[in-house]
Amino acid sequence: MTDRMTRDELLRRGAAGASILTIPGLLAACGGGGGGGGSSSDDVNDVLYFANWPYYMDTPATLKAAGIDKPTTLQQFEKKTGIKVKYYEEVNDNPGYFAKVQGRLSRGEGIGRDIIVSTDNDKFLGEYIDNKWVQKLDKSLIPNIKNLIPAQQHPPFDPNREFSLPWASGMDGIGWNDKVSDPVTSVKQLLEDPKLKGRVGVWNSMGDTLGLVMLENGDDPAKVTDATFNRAIARIQKAVDSGQLLKFYGNDYAAILAKGDLAASMAWSGDVANLADPNVHWAVPEQGGIIWTDNMLIPLGGSVPTASTYMNFMYGPEISAQWALGANYISSVKGVKQAAEKLDPKAAKNTLTFPTDQTLSQMHQNDPAMLTNEKYNKKWLAVQGQ
Repeated sequence: MTDRMTRDELLRRGAAGASILTIPGLLAACGGGGGGGGSSSDDVNDVLYFANWPYYMDTPATLKAAGIDKPTTLQQFEKKTGIKVKYYEEVNDNPGYFAKVQGRLSRGEGIGRDIIVSTDNDKFLGEYIDNKWVQKLDKSLIPNIKNLIPAQQHPPFDPNREFSLPWASGMDGIGWNDKVSDPVTSVKQLLEDPKLKGRVGVWNSMGDTLGLVMLENGDDPAKVTDATFNRAIARIQKAVDSGQLLKFYGNDYAAILAKGDLAASMAWSGDVANLADPNVHWAVPEQGGIIWTDNMLIPLGGSVPTASTYMNFMYGPEISAQWALGANYISSVKGVKQAAEKLDPKAAKNTLTFPTDQTLSQMHQNDPAMLTNEKYNKKWLAVQGQ
């Protein structure tokens, strides 16, 4: 039995309709801690090293809550392909993860991961691609890329989807814990209500936080000017100076909100659902929310064939539907809603996974030029005390 399956062998087996791929070989070592990742360009490894955000995968508990009696998508992938998955919930925020890996990537070294996930609502996704720190997808191993919805096919940071594929989309809103707070339905209330003083969280991501503040100000986050940026940053600075804010957070806000140390916080749509805490609630702010997409990338040193094989698996509508119902985030795969309704006839009522037209009408996108403006980024770091 061979140590690895080459890309050509994988394609031949796929063409023959094989449903089980046995890949029992040894994993090639590559730079970076906490795991392997990486191989020659024609090899499919027997282990996939995947770095993602917390609350971003279907689990036995979330599937049970959704009424789905199936193995998780990770378990199904392992059974179908023979590839084991080492899954790391280690991306707490885009700036922090970028800072963690940029040194090794800038030296052309691997980071021990085959897939990482980064957000289009921050500058770092574009920097990975522009700096050539990620590798091209092997689209010959991703026939299911045909299922990518048209709205996601040509993003400005990767116009032909050569380097990235959407993992999930979500919405920026406000979460609150009713054990320690009344409903919080506006950014003004979040930043100014004295009852919340010292128990409010916002994100350390400029796009997410300032996008919501701009909407509260009556400004358009898709067309940012110096004046509208300065108005937004001034409101955050005022909340910092007054002691309204407890901290700038990454994904770690969710557990603190559930604990009650935060009364209210800017919150991502799926996180609150995945907390499964009846005391924690989420809403789109009165002035509107921001929609964003997290994207899978293959960093330097990662195994392109192994990562591409996983991406193809996740772009099957049935698999994506199960994932969406278990993770409570929005899929970019065609046919996923119909597939979800076969799993659960009530699936369409899950408005976090399948937002209504009314909810989507309240969503806005950020100006990409704001995210890459160095003057703005310096001001954003300064308001955080950095």
